[in-house]
Amino acid sequence: MSTTGATADPLAALAALPGVADSVESVRKAVDRGYGHRVMRRRSNEITSEAALRGARGTAALAGADWALEEVRRRSDFSGDEEARTMGAALRLTAEAGQLLSIWRQSPLRVLARLHLVAAADKDERVGRPRHEGEPVDEPLIGLPLPGAAEAHGRLEGLSELIIAGGSAPALVTAAVVHGELLALRPFTSHNGLVARTAERIVLVGSGLDPKSVCPAEVGHAELGREAYLRALEGYVSGTPEGVAAWIAHCGRAVGLGARESTAVCEALQRGAA
Repeated sequence: MSTTGATADPLAALAALPGVADSVESVRKAVDRGYGHRVMRRRSNEITSEAALRGARGTAALAGADWALEEVRRRSDFSGDEEARTMGAALRLTAEAGQLLSIWRQSPLRVLARLHLVAAADKDERVGRPRHEGEPVDEPLIGLPLPGAAEAHGRLEGLSELIIAGGSAPALVTAAVVHGELLALRPFTSHNGLVARTAERIVLVGSGLDPKSVCPAEVGHAELGREAYLRALEGYVSGTPEGVAAWIAHCGRAVGLGARESTAVCEALQRGAA
């Protein structure tokens, strides 16, 4: 879906799609419930750290490295096979996201380039820049048609302009569009899924919806499953109002599940069993 259009604020216009307002309200309530837990009020730093770990595990699972949480917690070396490198990339991105919040609204393309650099962690000339025409993309879990480099660049610039301009769109809508566009465009030669989900987190945190980063949508995306994730993405890429609304709703469910996860962590801490 192209986010550029005739309306002055196309992201806000998406909020008027059928069902989107309900998704936005549901997410707000889920996040408010999580933030209202008394353990969250006293020990939010611990919840943020745990949410980061669980979020990294969730986004890596969607990228093909579906590890048990305790294995992620135990391991210190992620330089081995492809799954270990994917998990390492997810952990690095989760740690990096918080450092980029102040830059995002002024220069989202710079942030995306940095995220790709952090994820890839090598000196290949293709790292940290959008792909050129003809360069292959290593994203085997997303089988949708790949836009040409020129189209990807144009839409990425359009998305950047919308973010910089700001607007009245709810955080969920903006986060879902950023996430969906990056998956649809796959602007980098690798790690697009990990980058897209990290960008979604940055929007949710930077918008003030989840300022302490304790509602990891990545957990929810993993819990909903890769099949549902890809099916919802196909709806977004179709560009139909129904498809776009379904993708936003899917992202909303993921945020809600992330909030539920952190509430469960709060309850475990309250019992002394975290």
